[in-house]
Amino acid sequence: MFPSPFHDTPISAWALAALAVFLMGISKAGLKGLSIFNVTLMALAFGSKASTGLFIPLLVLGDIFAVIHYNRHTQWKYILKLLPWMLLGILLGALLGKDLPEREFTWIMVAMILFSLGMLIWWDRRRSERLPSHWAFAGSVGTLAGLCTMIGNLAGSLTNIFFLAMRLPKNEFVGTAAWLYFITNLFKLPFHILVWETVTPESLLIDLWLAPVLFAGLFLGVYLVKKIDERNFKRFILVMTAIGALAMLFR
Repeated sequence: MFPSPFHDTPISAWALAALAVFLMGISKAGLKGLSIFNVTLMALAFGSKASTGLFIPLLVLGDIFAVIHYNRHTQWKYILKLLPWMLLGILLGALLGKDLPEREFTWIMVAMILFSLGMLIWWDRRRSERLPSHWAFAGSVGTLAGLCTMIGNLAGSLTNIFFLAMRLPKNEFVGTAAWLYFITNLFKLPFHILVWETVTPESLLIDLWLAPVLFAGLFLGVYLVKKIDERNFKRFILVMTAIGALAMLFR
């Protein structure tokens, strides 16, 4: 599934992968909203399905950093509302995605990207002050987030909607998301190794070479989370993510 990490991989693929992992580090450090763009870049570099296996070890590494850095802000009651539904969605995604051909896998990823974008835009414009409390809200968002994270590591937009709906302050938002992603990514790892076989010695070797870029993004993200205008940054990410999703269709 993977090319030889050193002899057959073009420089352009390494550049796209490095940018994806760098942005992943920034996202894991607290600037949520970059995950769709990360996935798009990595899929352009190594293919849609293979990229999901490449991401998993790096995601877990980034999650460990985020959990350590933001642990004191974690709100476990929100994790407990969302986590069972996400685990259900991951199981569904593992079954549905196992034998999907590359082209169909790409189309599903693009559809999820565009759907997630639409949900984020809708929620941003809605500006409702009412906190959703019915179990169906956490159930539907969590199940779909689990499905999206298994198929393409795309849970971020949907879990962001849930945490935004709960009106979590910035630090609580980041700390709660850190633990949620850490648990769900660990849960996904065996499926990528044993069922999909997208985590291989070759993919781990690529991850090893990309790890320093991840740490660079993590440290920059910690700095930026205190400085950046989040609203304008989110608008920029929405536009760039839409461009990235369309690029996947014509690559």
